[in-house]
Amino acid sequence: MPSLLAYRDQWIGNIRGDILAGLVVALALIPEAIAFSIIAGVDPKVGLYASFSIAVIVAITGGRPGMISAATAATAVLMVTLVKEHGLQYLLAATVLAGLLQIAAGLLRLGAVMRFVSRSVITGFVNALAILIFMAQLPELIGVPWLTYAMVAAGLAIIYLFPRLTKSVPSPLICILVLTSAALLLDLDLRTVGDMGELPSTLPMFLLPDIPLTLETLLIILPYAAAVAAVGLLELLMTATIVDDLTDTSSDRNRECVGQGLANTATGFIGGMAGCAMIGQSIINVKSGGRGRLSTFCAGIFLLFMIVVLGDWVKQIPMAALVAIMIMVSIGTFSWSSIRNLRDHPRSSSIVMLSTVICVVVTHNLAIGVLVGVLLSGIFFAWKIAQIFRVTSTLSPDGTTRTYLVEGQVFFASAEAFGNAFDLREALDKVIIDVSRAHIWDISSVAALDMIVVKFRREGTDVEIVGINKASETIVDKLAIHDKPDAFDRLMGH
Repeated sequence: MPSLLAYRDQWIGNIRGDILAGLVVALALIPEAIAFSIIAGVDPKVGLYASFSIAVIVAITGGRPGMISAATAATAVLMVTLVKEHGLQYLLAATVLAGLLQIAAGLLRLGAVMRFVSRSVITGFVNALAILIFMAQLPELIGVPWLTYAMVAAGLAIIYLFPRLTKSVPSPLICILVLTSAALLLDLDLRTVGDMGELPSTLPMFLLPDIPLTLETLLIILPYAAAVAAVGLLELLMTATIVDDLTDTSSDRNRECVGQGLANTATGFIGGMAGCAMIGQSIINVKSGGRGRLSTFCAGIFLLFMIVVLGDWVKQIPMAALVAIMIMVSIGTFSWSSIRNLRDHPRSSSIVMLSTVICVVVTHNLAIGVLVGVLLSGIFFAWKIAQIFRVTSTLSPDGTTRTYLVEGQVFFASAEAFGNAFDLREALDKVIIDVSRAHIWDISSVAALDMIVVKFRREGTDVEIVGINKASETIVDKLAIHDKPDAFDRLMGH
């Protein structure tokens, strides 16, 4: 937990930058929240209310200042079947349950799982996200009048050139203001935010999901809630890592899990859908100057203010302006150096990165891509460690004793090589297995050691194990049977 002084600084340490960044993010959240509501098969207000609620609550309770959380496509797609088969009220109940599961995950300190995600997976995740962000803009760029392309090009020019004049105002905000003014003054026929769906005109209200409180209901919503909770936490942890890198700061990921859970739980009670951290909007926030909790809070408050109070004006924002901003985000998100590094980095790292990208882009599911990347990383790591292993031996001058020196890591991937390294047919009085330069990790390696000892003793050869370290000795004493007479006799067939 941060100190009270640090927490206060996260609110008022960058007031101007956070407010302006929050305004830009709020404008970018509107069309996306509407689109995600449509994906889930619910009214646009469900996604808009959710984005407001989640952003405001996470700003207060979360552990990563400056990170934006709201309704997302990743969680929306998981709710489609539930909404079709059971309706909106079950979605709200699943949202509440998903939040409770995320709170439990935070309290159990599961935020530490990011230690097992390699840099290659994170790079692949970021690149895939950049591609998906760009692909999401294609419907606004295909089969549209040429004027749309001109407006998008003008928007990109403003975004990239305006900072050369001044950085006191975020260029994406200038892009929205200029293109909206031009569209209104020139009466241009362009697709607008209002064409995405009807904006709500009232504040959200507290309500209990209208569902029967039975075990059957729980069994219906639990699979969806668990999936949403898992995907939401995965995206949250990945986004926190990326924002940490962008801002050169650290975050409390377990607290962020709890904060995300509190936000989703509360959101389900005001008619909103589940959400999680958003990398695209978080990058917009950071690049627009947002660093503190105030930026996330303002994004939520401005969003609600604009859709309820300024809805008639917001409806007239041309989608071309928001498309230009999202294209900027996709370009800035993509790790262009990763393409150059394909030639220099180890082949296994490149395979992990590319596999993550391909899986995410093909399935449109960030969680699947990350899980594939983590799995491949684990397989490649185990394979590499298994290669750093060898067994050498020396025979005593009198030819009666052979000493085997084991070096490296003995575990499931190297257990077979370990077992095959011993000449079990050699006539000896004694065999010494020196494991002073090795580490025995798991049940597979203990089983291999057992079989070696058993086979030598079956041939009448005395076996002595020397040099075992304390950590290896603990697992060997617990699992090995070669020094346990009853178990050894059963293994020998006596």
